[in-house]
Amino acid sequence: MRQEAGDELSPSMTAALATIENHGPLTPSALAELERIKRPTATRVLRRLEEEGLIERSADPDDGRSAVVCITRDGAALLKKLRSRKNAYLARRLRDLPPEDLAALERAAEVLEGLLDGEQR
Repeated sequence: MRQEAGDELSPSMTAALATIENHGPLTPSALAELERIKRPTATRVLRRLEEEGLIERSADPDDGRSAVVCITRDGAALLKKLRSRKNAYLARRLRDLPPEDLAALERAAEVLEGLLDGEQR
């Protein structure tokens, strides 16, 4: 699926941008924790995203020594485009599956959603 999204961003940059979109505004430390990467790695990724105009950095209102980052309109638009490509690819692949395989995938999706929601089945 990553290959189908395009090559505008590396996988780590795409993941960081999506995390910022879903959880932001974030400090670099919070991003590192959510992405399970080291703080220097998060700092490098954030610098590149900022250079591309996909995130904005501002002073942290809770800690003047730190900054928070949030996604820009361009960043949100790029994520939407990447997701659309992946969704189109997946839809084409699913279209040709037999009904029993589609049913199995539907059931698996329900189980995974339950896990994410903290439910036990």
